[in-house]
Order: sequence, then structure tokens, then C-alpha cells
Amino acid sequence: MIDFRLSWQCVLSLLLCLVAVAVLPLLAVDAATPVSAGSTFVIFLLIAAAAVLSSLNLSASLTAAILFFAAHAAAWLLLSLISGNEGKAQASFFVLVAAAWLLAWRCVSILSAIRPQSIAGIYGLRLLIPAIFGAWILIIWEAVTRGAGIPFILLPPPSAIGVRIAGSIPTLWTDVQQTIFRSVLIGYIIGCASGFIVAVLADRVTFLRRGLLPIGNLVSALPIIGVAPIMVMWFGFDWQSKAAVVVIMTFFPMLVNTVTGLAASGSMERDLMRTYASNYWQTLLKLRLPAAAPFIFNALKINSTLALIGAIVAEFFGTPMSGMGFRISTEIGRMNVDMVWAEIAVAAIAGSVFYGIVAIAERMTTFWHPSIRGGQT
Repeated sequence: MIDFRLSWQCVLSLLLCLVAVAVLPLLAVDAATPVSAGSTFVIFLLIAAAAVLSSLNLSASLTAAILFFAAHAAAWLLLSLISGNEGKAQASFFVLVAAAWLLAWRCVSILSAIRPQSIAGIYGLRLLIPAIFGAWILIIWEAVTRGAGIPFILLPPPSAIGVRIAGSIPTLWTDVQQTIFRSVLIGYIIGCASGFIVAVLADRVTFLRRGLLPIGNLVSALPIIGVAPIMVMWFGFDWQSKAAVVVIMTFFPMLVNTVTGLAASGSMERDLMRTYASNYWQTLLKLRLPAAAPFIFNALKINSTLALIGAIVAEFFGTPMSGMGFRISTEIGRMNVDMVWAEIAVAAIAGSVFYGIVAIAERMTTFWHPSIRGGQT
């Protein structure tokens, strides 16, 4: 069993608790809702007890559970204190937020060292660790914006963005349908498919390979803000012009990666196929395309984010009365920054889901590849 002695995160967390005691109170004396001594004591007790208990020779899972509970319970209590007291936080408040964050850091370190035996445990940890990271980004964001009283117009807290998302679901869903289900998906499929087909042809025809790849590097450097208005002039204001921008952005990454992947198979394997009297297409299907699969999926993952970015930026230059880019450009003009952040959050979630679907498909398709097998051990 791993001996989890008192780590530097827990030592620093205890020291920060002592500093917080020295610079009390948590909130300004003119706060609308004063902090009770009981709440302050509970926060100190949670952080100190978790730091001390983590030094005992407990199991890794139990130690991580204690740290997880203490860190998030302390954070919840601190955020509940600042609700209604925006801009009233004192130095001790932010010191305790940092102490709780250090406990969460230690929790993630322990979870990263655990090696589950079951598949469910492996995938559970793969979801839990980034979830804790993401949660603490939101916690610190909330604590800083509300505690320091940052103006809403500059940076709204995550809670306000969440409320806006919950109250604007029909509008957000309409924008998602316009941007993702039309512009992004159609442009993504056309761009990736055409890039793949042209890459196979370029691999077969030498002058295409020598002529297209330099042009691909040139087109990849074209600015979106220069291409998007031209596509709007050519294809109109509806989703077709945004899909055209997505096609341009996704075509050449797929072309370059596929051509590189088709050259990845070893000379010994190609010689073996020739000894079996295999023709070009048999070698392509049974050897070279499987060897190129990681490169192809790498292009698909890159394009999953490029497609979303391209469609949103293209909507800034003309679109129907819906779409994520249209909503961002109009709401920022009205100073509705919470709606802008809501659209950004939905776009980030949609892009992550899109990327995750491609990554899952890659694991299911190229499970035999050393890069995938090495990641599962």
C-alpha cells in the first residue's frame, strides 16, 4: 500500500488556514449578511481535518474521498457566504479558497496514482479527474468575480451564466440546430470526405501530391475573416455559405494527414504484400489505410474543433435570425454578456462532445494500434 505522508499541498493548506485566522474576518464589517463564527469554524475544521487525515496510512480511495468531500464542502460554504455580499470579501476569504483548492489538487494527485482493475473504474477515473479540474476552474472563477466585485459587464460569474442558460434553452437550441446540425455537420462531412478522396488520388498520382500539398499549406494559412464574407457573397446568407467555410477549413488538414499516413507503413510490410502478388488497391485497403488510420483520426479530431470555429466566425458576416455566431454578435452589441457567455459555454460543450465522439470512434476502430493499447494499460 502506498504511504501517503503529509504532502506539501496539505502542509501549505494548513499554513494558509493559520494565515486566514490571523487576517480574519472573511467579509467586510459592512457586509449585508455577516458571517457567523460557526460557519467560519466549520470551514477551518473541514480543511484542517482533511489535511491531517490524509497523512494517515489510509487506502488511496478513502484518502481521496476525504479530500474530495472536504475541499468541495469548504468551497460550497465559502461561496454561500459571498452570495449577496459581492465585493465584500477580505483577504482571509481568498486564502481559504486557495487552501481548499490545494486539497482538491492533492485529491487529484492521489486519484491519478490509482490503477483500477475494472474497465468501469478506469473510465470512471478518466471522467472524474477532469471533472474536478473543471469544477475548480468554475469555483475559483465564481469566488473571484463575486468576492472581488468584478463588474458584471466585464466578467459575469458562472452561476449567472448557468441561470441564463437555463432560462434561454429554446433560443440556444435553435442556435445549435442552425450552426451545428446544418453548417458544421454538413461542411465537416463534405470537407473530410473530399480531403480523404483527394489524398488517395494524390497518393496514386505523383504530380497531384507534389502540386496539392504546397497549395494545402497556403490555403491553411488563409484568414477566416477574409474567406467568410466571400463565401457569403457566393452562397448567400443561409447555412450553405457557413458550410462552405467549414469545407475549406477541414479539407486540407484531412488531405495532409491522410497523405502522410499513407506513407507510414514500413517497407518490409510493403515488400511482403508484393511477395503475395498484391496489387495497389489490395495493398491500400489491407495495409496502408490501416496504418494511416491514426493519422486520419487525428485529422478528424482537429477538424471537429476547426469546423465549429469556422461556422461561428462565418455567421458574423451574415446569417438568418439564428445561429451561435449571430447570437454572439448581436447580444454583445446589447451588452448582454451573460448571453454571450452562455453561447460560448454551449459551443464549448458541443465541441467537446463532437471531439469525444470522434475519439471514441478512434478507439473502437484502431484498438489494435500501439498508441491505443498503450493508453489502456
